Amino acid sequence: MTITPSPSIYEIAAGIHRISIPVPPEMIPGGFSFNQYLVVDEQPLLFHTGPKKMFALVREQIEKVLPVSRLRYIAFSHVEADECGGLADFLAAAPEARPVCSEVAAMVSIRDLVDVEPIAMADGQTLDLGQHKLVWQSTPHLPHGWECGYFFDATTKTLFCGDLFTQPGTGEQPLVSADILACSEAFRHQMDYFSHTRNAPALIEKLAQLQPERLACMHGSAWSGDGAALLRKLGQSLAL
Repeated sequence: MTITPSPSIYEIAAGIHRISIPVPPEMIPGGFSFNQYLVVDEQPLLFHTGPKKMFALVREQIEKVLPVSRLRYIAFSHVEADECGGLADFLAAAPEARPVCSEVAAMVSIRDLVDVEPIAMADGQTLDLGQHKLVWQSTPHLPHGWECGYFFDATTKTLFCGDLFTQPGTGEQPLVSADILACSEAFRHQMDYFSHTRNAPALIEKLAQLQPERLACMHGSAWSGDGAALLRKLGQSLAL
């Protein structure tokens, strides 16, 4: 008998909770996971909303920690259904919240998609949540999307790295320290979702220089270890 994992929430760093919504192999061959990250602070933030159809599942996990109405920021890496499909629903459930995205995402998409004025982040700009200071890292076309970018939490050394290091499977392990590059690269080679921008080496090095100690991956397990070394290994793999 196959037991399908259930949605879960797990604290991967101080005040940072990984919400994971698994998708069984019957729906996606091999299984898959959609992760969102809740940062609990004076001004709580959600990074990734999950697809619109998963809104109720994500909300249920958030409310194990705090009322969804307390959210003040709804952030995401780039404009895609699994990144911000639930944005309008979350803004309705948290009336004091604002979208947070790159300047490009705000300009070309978000101001039209929702009625709440987004906070448009420039490269290197800091969003102060209270204890956590999130610094925006613009990474156009890495792995894809002109508007792509990430947040780095200088407080916990956590990089919210979106689609980098996407892993197959249902993501039962919330936080690992074992190698995730091999499986993520094998998955990428099945259906390559990287743009292979000529700027990829410089962008990866910019992220590596942050020296992250945790990678908050959107698909699969979050990871703990020498993030700079792992990012540089990814850069070497992309160059092959």
